Amino acid sequence: MSKQPIGIFDSGVGGTSIWKEIHALLPHENTIYLADSANAPYGLKGKDKIVQLSIKNTEYLIRQECKLIVVACNTATTNAISVLRANYDIPFIGIEPAIKPAALQTKTNSVGILATKGTLSSELFSKTSGLFASNIKVIEQVGEGIVELIEAGQVYSETMRQLLTKHLQPMIDANIDYLVLGCTHYPYLMPLLLELLPNQVKIIDSGAAVAKQTKAVLENHGLLNMQTDKPQNTFFTNGNPKVMANLLDDKFEVNFLNF
Repeated sequence: MSKQPIGIFDSGVGGTSIWKEIHALLPHENTIYLADSANAPYGLKGKDKIVQLSIKNTEYLIRQECKLIVVACNTATTNAISVLRANYDIPFIGIEPAIKPAALQTKTNSVGILATKGTLSSELFSKTSGLFASNIKVIEQVGEGIVELIEAGQVYSETMRQLLTKHLQPMIDANIDYLVLGCTHYPYLMPLLLELLPNQVKIIDSGAAVAKQTKAVLENHGLLNMQTDKPQNTFFTNGNPKVMANLLDDKFEVNFLNF
């Protein structure tokens, strides 16, 4: 099974930020990436719909004989991963906002989190936030409109700049010193975020941690690919392939899949 691919799915192209971290850490692993861009963003959908879409994505990747599935979507993880783990006999890696390191390291006792409505309103996020951030001020900001712009290929547009400025201002006013990115689309905004935020604000995303956890789980299950052949990395989307190809620097072919 070790040569079978790692499956990765997201509500859209954002999870490619997670794929990049996994590929950098595990360069010999074969991967299949599935972007459900036709249904993005998941963050505006109800829990039942998010679970339904996550099951659909999971079953597609299982049919492709994936050995492990990375749920590269905060909203899908926080709303559906417990259902997936209960119903499928395959290891799952989830992703949720890295509120813990921000809460432990803040000096101003004020941190910001930019995420989707579906993530911020989830039971899992509430539990994690209550466990680690009960004694600090957490400025929660729904990133309304951000995913839609990224899915439309407008990462660095003036519209995006204005939207981010609006979303970040309440956090700046609250003197945050950490900003947690709670959506896998958001790391692509790093250049804009660094420009718009005060210099003392540190930005945290979960990509590197997810890659490390993926490696650890593969090792524990004896599933690491020890071959050094050139890996096969396959990308599927039911949205516009050019948007994802651009985020991958046009180094990989992106295939349209009607699913």
